[in-house]
This record gives sequence, structure tokens and C-alpha cells, in this order.
Amino acid sequence: MLRRIHLIAVLGVLLALTAACTNKKSVNPLAGVGSKQPDKVLFDKAMDAMRHNRFDVARLTLQTLINTYPDSEYIARAKLAVGDSWYAEGGTAALAQAEQEYSDFEVFFPNLKEAAEAQLKIANIHFQQMEKSDRDYTHAKRAEDEYRKVILQYPDSKLVPDAKKRLLQVQEVLADREFGIGRFYYLRESYAASIARLQTLVEKYPLYSRADEALYLLGQNYEGQMERIRKSITCDVHNLPRGCMREADKAHAIGKLSEEAGKEYSAILTRYPLMDRAEDAKKRLEALHEPVPRATKAAVARNKAEIESRTQSTMMQRAMGLIKKGPDVSGAPTVGEPNLIETEPISAITVQKEEARAFVESAAGGGNKVGVEIVKPDQSAGSEALPAGSAVNPNAPFGTPPAATSPTPATPDPNELKPNAPADPNELKPTDSGTDTSLPPPTQVNEIQNQSSSSSTAKADDSTPASDQDLSSSKRKKKKGLKKINPF
Repeated sequence: MLRRIHLIAVLGVLLALTAACTNKKSVNPLAGVGSKQPDKVLFDKAMDAMRHNRFDVARLTLQTLINTYPDSEYIARAKLAVGDSWYAEGGTAALAQAEQEYSDFEVFFPNLKEAAEAQLKIANIHFQQMEKSDRDYTHAKRAEDEYRKVILQYPDSKLVPDAKKRLLQVQEVLADREFGIGRFYYLRESYAASIARLQTLVEKYPLYSRADEALYLLGQNYEGQMERIRKSITCDVHNLPRGCMREADKAHAIGKLSEEAGKEYSAILTRYPLMDRAEDAKKRLEALHEPVPRATKAAVARNKAEIESRTQSTMMQRAMGLIKKGPDVSGAPTVGEPNLIETEPISAITVQKEEARAFVESAAGGGNKVGVEIVKPDQSAGSEALPAGSAVNPNAPFGTPPAATSPTPATPDPNELKPNAPADPNELKPTDSGTDTSLPPPTQVNEIQNQSSSSSTAKADDSTPASDQDLSSSKRKKKKGLKKINPF
């Protein structure tokens, strides 16, 4: 019994010594801190606290470093690390505080290479908070603006490729939003509003994964307007009632809309020849009796690279997309340059004004002009028309007939052919030997010269029309769900 008590006492002492040693190591986890500079010690301590997710301790240590050693070489990294602590902590409030810290860092240290890192993290904050394309797009729009700042303000930074990749994903979400709104207006036959949205889309985001659908829907909008004009009341009166159009005006308006629809369908064949709507666009052009263009080899190669750079979502990812907050950006390409210019969106009112102006111009060009005859009052009662070539003498007594004047001889036309005109002394004539001394024909500008340079050959091949084999390299699938307009 006594032996057992002694054993327990010895074990208790050993446990006490072990606990004392453990507490000492936790207070001073770094070895040899006495030989280091105090600002470096504080910075390393803050980094260790962040690795263990003790963000409050890390921020307190970093703030101590900033206030105590304002001239330290670690001051810039310390300020950036404060934002990193809020960023790593996560949450809406913490991310907002991190954005503020990064913005302050750019203000105080705009010339450091870490400024690009701070700007990229501001963009990443809004990228993480993006919602689906049919939800609030505030963070998506902010992310687009912030990524553009990274690319434009820090073009020599190593972070630019990452910013471009993320920017393409953000623009995919914004373009999908515009497409959804344009399709919504189209199904409700609000053609002007739909055209405004879709035109904005194809101009700002040409790398959108459904750009061919947007162009095809634009053509369908113009065909819907054509169908509406065909069904309108036709009348040929001077005072046209509301909703009534002349037959000639209807023909001109339909022809103008047919040209606009043809431009949109042609853009599919020339810019996106391997995408799903290329075959449908060709059929619509033939139905509208518009010329069917053929894409070049360069356009086919570019479109093929864009398609291959996109990833396909798996069934599990699509199922998870129904419950997650963020959007699906798998359709965004990884090749090509994103749009860096912020253009003004097109409004429906602008589209309506352009259509009205084009209608007036087409109607005026169709022969519906009004002739105006100006009648001047007579000089005296019972006066007769003066014969051609006569003149009136103002000093002659009243009733004196006007004197006939001889017409002014016309100046001979120097280009008029004369049968017995002498030959031009400066004209080039063949020599006695029969050889032609005339100048050689000028070199054709568009003529492809036979050069040994491989670069010129590549350019010529890229500008040549693509063959049917090039265009059939991608399997097309029919897109369903869009309302079709009967051709005629």
C-alpha cells in the first residue's frame, strides 16, 4: 500500500514537470527569438497565429507592429496581412473589412508589387459572392470592374493571366443574364427591348458560350417584326389612320428588316461556324433570299479553339448547382482576350428610334415623294408666257413685245468624238519592229504572290474560305425551346 502511494506521488511530480515545460513552450514557440529583430518577431508571431486560425490574435499582433515600428521594413506586408486575416476569416462582414484594408493598402503603397495582389484580392472578394445569372448581379458587376483594374493598372504584373481567366468567367455570367432577359422579352413579343439586350450582349461579350444563340434570337426578333408588319392593315389614303400602312411602305420596311435579320444570321456563319446554330442560320438565310457567306479558315480555327477550351459540367455538378449559391462558369473559355472597355448599354428607346428613322428613309426612297409646284403671280393681267430665248427691255413702252435673243453658243465638249480629229502627238505608237512599247499592266493589289515565305502562305491560307470538311469537324445539336417564326 505504501509502495503504491509512493508510485502515485512520483507520477504526480512527473506530470507537474511535464505541464510546466509544455506551458513554457506554448508561450515562446519560436527558438532563438532573442537574436532576432523585434519587428520580425512580431510579424512571425502574427503569421503563426494565422496558420492556427487565430485571426484576432494575428490582427492584434500586426497592429502592434504597425504602431510600434512605423519605419519597419515589414510594415507593408503587415498592412497586407491584416486584410489577409479578414479575408481568411470569411463571412460577409469580414470580407467587407478585408476589401477596405486592401483599398487602404493601394492608397498607401501604390508603387509596390503587392498593390496588384491587393487589387486582385478585392476582385476575388466579389467573385466569391457572385450569384447565379438570374439573381442579383451586383457582385458580378463589381468583380468585372475590379478585374479590369488589375489588367489595366498593373499590366506588367504576374497576376494578369489569373485576372483575365477570372474576368472571362465573370463575363460569362453577365452575358448569360443579358441573354435570359433578351429571351424573356422575345417570348413576349417585345422585340425592341429584346433587340436592345441581345445587341448589347454580342457587342460586349463575343466569347459568350451561347453567342450563336444570341445572334439567332436577334434574327428571330427581326423576323417577328416582319410578321407583325405583314399582318397590319393596308390602305392607300392620304390621312392614314392609326395602325394603317401603305403597301409600298410595308414592302420597304419588310425588306429593311430582312436585311437586318440576314446580318445577324451571317454573323453566326462567319464568326461561330462550328457552333450549334450555324446550320439553322444557313436555312434562314436561304428562306429570306439573302446571300449565305462562308467562314474563313482563321475563323474556323479560332472558334474551334474556343469550343475546346470550355469544360462540360458533369451530372453531379449540375445537381449541386441547383442548391449552391454561386453560378456555373464551366462554359467560360480559357482562350481569347476579355472585353476591357465598358460601353454604354443599348436601350429599347434607341432601337425604336433607329427603326423609325430607317422606315422613314426607306419609304422616301421607295417613290412616295410629294411634288411641290410653286406658282408665281402674273406681272400684269392677260399677259402671255414668254417664248424661250426672249428678253424684256425695261425701258420699252408698255405692250412692246420682247425682243428675241439668240441663244448663247454652248461650249464644245472636249471629250466628244470627232471623225476627222487630228491624232494626239503624245500618243504611244508601236515601233517599226512591231514590239509594243506601252507600259506593263499594274500589279494587282489582291493578287497572291508566289513567295517562299511561310508567314505569307499562312496568312493566305487563313483568309481563304473554309472547306466543308473544316466546317463539319464539330457535331451540332439542335437547340430547342426557342419560338420559331414562319418564313413567309
